[in-house]
Amino acid sequence: MPTFTELATAAYCPRKLYYRRKHDDGDPPDDARAVRELAYRYPALLDPDTDLTDEPVALAPPAYRAALRATRDRLDCWHRLVDPAGSHVRLSGKDCRGVAHKVLEAPPRPVVVSAGRPPDRGVWSPHSVRATAAAKALAWEREVAVESALVEYPAHGVVRRLRLTTRRKAAYRRALRTAESLDGPPLRLDDDARCGACEYRGECGTRTRSLRSRLPS
Repeated sequence: MPTFTELATAAYCPRKLYYRRKHDDGDPPDDARAVRELAYRYPALLDPDTDLTDEPVALAPPAYRAALRATRDRLDCWHRLVDPAGSHVRLSGKDCRGVAHKVLEAPPRPVVVSAGRPPDRGVWSPHSVRATAAAKALAWEREVAVESALVEYPAHGVVRRLRLTTRRKAAYRRALRTAESLDGPPLRLDDDARCGACEYRGECGTRTRSLRSRLPS
C-alpha cells in the first residue's frame, strides 16, 4: 500500500519515486524535521521575548512574526491548529497509508506540514496530493466525510486551506496509479528546476542546462 510520501513524490516526479524506493530513502533530512517542528511552537514563536535568531525561519524576525500574526488572525481554526486533537497520527485508508502531522476535529481534517516555501497562491501539487491522501485515509478510518485539509509552511508563517475538489481527487488518483504500477524507472523529465535540485540526478542521468546555456546568443 503506497504511503502519503510516495504519492506526493509520484506527483512531483515518478522517476524520483523509483530511486527513493530503490534506495529505501523514506526519512526526511534533519533540517526538514527542524523546520516542521516550528509548526508545534507557534505561541512561543509569536512571543516577542523568544529569540528567533537560531530558529530555522525563512524571514527576518519582524517579518516572520507579522506573517504568523496574519495567519492567526485569518484562520478560524487557529486554536485547534496550535493545540491539535492529534499529532503525528498514523492513518491507514483503503488505498494508502501514512502520517498526518496533525489532525483537527470539528470538523475532522488532516494537516500536512511542509519544510519548504509556499507558492504565491494555494499549495504545491505534491502537497495537495499528500493532503488529499491523508483526508481520504482519515475519512476511511472514521467512516465520515472529510471535505478539507490544511497545509502548513511554518518557516514562512503560512497556512493554506484546501477543499477536496474533483480536480484534487483526480490528481490523487493519478499519483496512486503511478505509485502502484511502478516497476522500473519511468521516462526522465525535462525539467531543469526539479532535476537540478534532485539528490538522484547523478544516478538518474538527467542533464540540466547551465544558466549560460539558457541565455540567448
